[in-house]
Order: sequence, then C-alpha cells, then structure tokens
Amino acid sequence: MKAFTTLQGLVCPLDRANIDTDAIIPKQFLKSIYRTGYGPYLFDEWRYLDHGEPGMDCSARPKNPDFVLNQPRYQGAEILLARENFGCGSSREHAPWALDGYGVRVVIAPSFADIFFNNCYKNGLLPMVLPVAAVDQLFQEVTAQEGYRLTIDLAAQTVTTPSGQVFGFDITGHRKHCLLNGLDEIGLTLAHADEIRAYEERRWQEAPWLFA
Repeated sequence: MKAFTTLQGLVCPLDRANIDTDAIIPKQFLKSIYRTGYGPYLFDEWRYLDHGEPGMDCSARPKNPDFVLNQPRYQGAEILLARENFGCGSSREHAPWALDGYGVRVVIAPSFADIFFNNCYKNGLLPMVLPVAAVDQLFQEVTAQEGYRLTIDLAAQTVTTPSGQVFGFDITGHRKHCLLNGLDEIGLTLAHADEIRAYEERRWQEAPWLFA
C-alpha cells in the first residue's frame, strides 16, 4: 500500500450528495478478481455517453462534456470534494480501488458511509471529514479559482488553502500510523513476522504432533 504523508493536490468539486458505490464503480465491473484496472471506469455512467463494459478501450468512448471530471481544468485531480454521505450503498471494496486507480488520494466530504470510510483506509486513501461550512467554502473557492490546490499534511492533520487558511481534521492514531507507513492489514501482520516465526518454532518444539 502506498504511504501517505503530505499532498499538494488539485481539487475537483463533485457537487452531489449521497453518491453511492454503484455510481463510483458500476456493478458490471465487479467481475474481475484483481485490485487494479478500475480507474478508467470510475463514475462510468456519468463520465461516458455510452454503456461501459469490462475490457472496453475507454480512450475511444464518447465522454460526457458536462461531467466535472471531464473538464480540462480538473484533469489530474488528486483530491475529490463532495457532499454528505459519500460512498453509501453496497460495501464493494472496488469503489476505493477505482478512485485510487484514477489517481484520487483524498476525498473530502461532511460525512461518509461507514463501510466505504473504512475501506478507504485499508487501501491507502484518506477520507477526510470537514464541517459543512468548511466544505461549502471550499466548493465556492475551487469553482472560482482554476488550478485550486490544497496542501494536506497528515502528520499535522491539517488542510491548507491557497490563501493560507488552515483546517484541522480528525483521524484515529491507528489509521494515521497505517497511512503514514503504507501499512494495510497484511503489512501490519508482516511487521510481526519475526515474532510469528518464533511462535511457530516454539509450538513445533512443544507439540510436534500437531505438525505431523
């Protein structure tokens, strides 16, 4: 998993509430057993004018010019700004995979669906909760200023606007440690590999019949 420390990223405003995981990555793309390759299909039904299916060459598909991610000023955005209850709906882990595959590292919203919120942390994304008033302000500023970037410092738990205004955000110590060090659940386990091996060797000595 990629570590997250600091980011100065372009912001894309997705001014919708209750964006569900079926909108983030439609159901027909859930057939793959891999964790990669979903980026081109992020918000597929909103980004394209045709119906998408796995394996399609998205570079040749007609794009919806009215969808915000297709606007030239937001190309390369790494921070997605959204409204309340982002990531509601089904529990598919493909939703953060698709965001990550597109290049999004942070989603800022007033609130998130619980399962999506947890899935983000397990896949190296930072889901950031800010007050409604702060989100409203960011929407106003990002739409008014092309090339609007936020600076995010995870260690300090701060978000800094281009004008120098600073917002703080909450994150548990465990989640912060995992993101800063790029540790998913497998990585956390492997960090104790020596202790695990020592335990297995001790158990083999104590009860060899278990390993026969």
